[in-house]
Amino acid sequence: MRLKRWLQRGVTFGLGVLAASIFGGFESLAYDSASLSGCRVENGNSIVVTGTARAEEPSSEVQESGETQAEPADDGYYYLFELAPYESGIGNRTDYAAWSNKGGELRFTVPYSGDVSDAKLYSRFVTALKIGDSYREISNPIYVTNPGDMAAFKKEFPDPMSKKGLLIELDMLGDAMELGVKHTTINIPYHHLMGGELPYQYNGRTYYFNQELIESYDRMISAFSNKGIVVTAILLNGWNEVHPELVQAGVPKTGGALYYGFNVSTKEGFEATRALFSFMAERYSGAHDDYGRVSNWIIGNEVNNNRSWNYVGPMDLASYTKLFEKCFRVAYTAIKSHSSEARVYFSTDFYWRRENTNLEYGARDLIDAFNAGIRSEGNIDWGLAYHPYPYPLTEPEFWDDAETGMVTDSFDSTVVNFANLNVLTDYFQQDVMRTDSGQVRHIILSEEGFTSISATRGDVYDIQAAAFAYAYYLVDSNPYIDAFILNRQVDAAIEVAESCAFGIWTLDTERTDKVVAAMPKNIYNVFKYIDTKQSLKRTEFAKEIIGISSWSEVIPNFKLEQ
Repeated sequence: MRLKRWLQRGVTFGLGVLAASIFGGFESLAYDSASLSGCRVENGNSIVVTGTARAEEPSSEVQESGETQAEPADDGYYYLFELAPYESGIGNRTDYAAWSNKGGELRFTVPYSGDVSDAKLYSRFVTALKIGDSYREISNPIYVTNPGDMAAFKKEFPDPMSKKGLLIELDMLGDAMELGVKHTTINIPYHHLMGGELPYQYNGRTYYFNQELIESYDRMISAFSNKGIVVTAILLNGWNEVHPELVQAGVPKTGGALYYGFNVSTKEGFEATRALFSFMAERYSGAHDDYGRVSNWIIGNEVNNNRSWNYVGPMDLASYTKLFEKCFRVAYTAIKSHSSEARVYFSTDFYWRRENTNLEYGARDLIDAFNAGIRSEGNIDWGLAYHPYPYPLTEPEFWDDAETGMVTDSFDSTVVNFANLNVLTDYFQQDVMRTDSGQVRHIILSEEGFTSISATRGDVYDIQAAAFAYAYYLVDSNPYIDAFILNRQVDAAIEVAESCAFGIWTLDTERTDKVVAAMPKNIYNVFKYIDTKQSLKRTEFAKEIIGISSWSEVIPNFKLEQ
């Protein structure tokens, strides 16, 4: 009978209202609406949620077959509910966190313990009306946006002096220092950390982590950061048979998936995942010299590739991005609440625009959807870790990539790499992409390389060196890119087999037990001197290869030739 009444009203007020009534959205139109715009920790002991509300005057009665029946009314107050990341909505809950009298301006205050393990720091909040005996959401959800204010470690972000970075072999740290490396990356697969002998007390529970592996990271990260190298940790989630809660419930182990999305969609998954994030963030916050400091954290790898790098099962772009947003926020909150100046990123590959399937998405579309979701639910200072390899990866020169038809000087380019890198930074300079303070978001190039073995021509050591020089000058002249981290110090056998010899050293193929460098390539001294006074001298050879007489021809405002 009630559905019939709403349908009759839908006919009266139009098709949009009819659809809303059918799918349960009518009452959100008939009653008050609210918009939450602020959610911050204040004074270390409360979370203050602010916004605006618009009061509607519901009709007092509904006519049906000659009968007049009262339409349910709210009780005259607004209520604030706290929802965990794994909760989809209020449902039948009645345990509101705060309430207020009706008015155009909303302000709710929720007590907060000040403990960074307190789940309130990770919660989202919504406004509701009480209709009869139940509560109905009338606002967007919003999360705490300033977890960094709770951090014990607040030391400024390190000044790396240049943008030059390299994926380093720990046994070759001396060589890396000789090369003048200022940035590096470390892959940290979380599924290998869970379980072991190292206890960690968190939120009233003891977790156990792999002590031997953690201590290996201690040695690696402290060795790098204590030498002034800015460390970027890439957090990955593989399959763990003993701890299936780390992966989305119902997602099977899949042969094509190298890594899986983090799970915060169940209570057990959320608790385990945030404990891991918190443990790593605190240990490598910079507060402990013996452990070292991670300054940049990348959540996942090339997350626009659901199929291989962040598998959560087939999913449309909107659903996939919303799920990733939740995971990213948990990681962001854990990291920033321990180290206020740490920077948190997600990464994408160079497929900027492509047809979105239920397993692969264009980087631009994912970035747009992610940015819109973050802005609507509490804007935070996320950054992008981009991978602008040449197209194809098996040929080092990128300056002719436009000939493939995949690279254009347009926001609609299929691929964005070094040939059109300005497309990426121009896109991020748009007002809608900026932080709340109006700053362009941080961008790092966390993985890129140039092969020294062409798929069609064999060894091309000189072209690899020229490509690096050109790419580095492009990045160094672009004020919106913070780091250029080359993949890698020594060739990887599995990559060489695919004509992707990205290293600045060749690999000793006789040593299968460990990575051993054999011979430095032409790129070695170019890399070493690229950010020194010898830079132009060391890259002079590259001009003829590229087909230019001066770097200023292809790099606007090139500072070394001014």
